[in-house]
Amino acid sequence: MKLWMEIHLIVPETPPSPRTMSNQTLVIEFILQGFSEHPEYRVLLFSCFLFLYSGALTGNVLIILAITFNPGLHTPMYFFLFNLATMDIICTSSIMPKALAGLVSEESIISYEGCMAQLYFLTWAASSELLLLTVMAYDRYAAICHPLHYSSMMGKAFCSGLAAAVWLLCAVNTAIHMGLMLRLDFCGPNVITHFFCEVPPLLLLSCSSTYVNSVMIILADAFYGIVNFLMTIASYGFIISSVLKVQTAAGRQKAFSTCSSHLTVVCMYYTAVFYAYISPVSGYSAGKSKLAGLLYTVLSPTLNPLIYTLRNKEVKAALRKLFPFFRN
Repeated sequence: MKLWMEIHLIVPETPPSPRTMSNQTLVIEFILQGFSEHPEYRVLLFSCFLFLYSGALTGNVLIILAITFNPGLHTPMYFFLFNLATMDIICTSSIMPKALAGLVSEESIISYEGCMAQLYFLTWAASSELLLLTVMAYDRYAAICHPLHYSSMMGKAFCSGLAAAVWLLCAVNTAIHMGLMLRLDFCGPNVITHFFCEVPPLLLLSCSSTYVNSVMIILADAFYGIVNFLMTIASYGFIISSVLKVQTAAGRQKAFSTCSSHLTVVCMYYTAVFYAYISPVSGYSAGKSKLAGLLYTVLSPTLNPLIYTLRNKEVKAALRKLFPFFRN
C-alpha cells in the first residue's frame, strides 16, 4: 500500500524561500520507505546490510592497498581494477550509511539537499563503473588478441587518459541530469518507494513536467546500457574467436583465465542494470527496483573483490606480502 504524506509548513510573511512557489509549499525533505513494509525483518536486514557493507569496504580497500604498494601490479589491468574498487566504495558508501540508519529508526527522513547529493554520487559512481567495464573489456581484447602490441596499445599515458575520461564524462553527464532534476518541483507526497534516492521514484513524485528528464534518461540508458554493452560483447567476441584458434587446451585455458573474472563481473552488473533501468518510468516497480538496487549498490561491490582475488594469484600474493596474516 502506498503511503501518502504531505509536509505542511507555516509560510512566513517574509519573501518566499527557494523551496516555495506561489500558492504551494514545496517538499523540503523526503521519507525513504526502505523496507518498512516488512518490519519483522528489520534486525535481519540490518545485520545483512552491515555485513555486506563492511565486506565491500574491507575488500575494496585491500585491493587498492595491494595495487598501490606492489610495483608488480602497476599494469593496465590492475590500474583499471584500482579505479573499479574506488568506484565501488563511492557507490556503496553513498547509500548504505543512510540505509542502515533507516533500519534502526522508526522513519527514515532525508533532506532535499541530502537526497540530491546522494543521487549525484550514486549516479556518478554507477555510470562510471559501466563505462569502466567496457574499457576493461578493451584492455583484455588488446592483451589476448594483440599480445605483441599490447604494451604500445595500452601505454601508461593512454590508460591514464581512458580512466580520466571515464570519471570526467560521467561526472558531466551526472551534472546534466542533476541540473534537470533540480529544476523540478516536489509539492507532495514525499514518500520515496525505495531505500535510497533514485531517479524513477523521484520523477513520479514531481509536480512539474518530467518530459525532458525522461528523454535524457532514455538517451543515457541507450548509451550506458546498450552501446556500452554491445562494445563489451564485441570485445569478447574477438577474444573468444582468438582463443579458439589456440591449438592447445592449456593455452586456451590460460587465455580464458585472464578474462574470466572480468566477464563474471560484467554479467552480474549488467543483469542488475537491465533488470532495473531498461524500462520506462511509467512501468516503475518498487519491489523490482529495490532488488536491483541491492544487487548493484551492495552485492556487486562486495563480490567484486572476491571475484578478482580468488581467481588471481598475483593479487593474493600481493596481499600476503602486504599483510602477513593472509599467509594462512
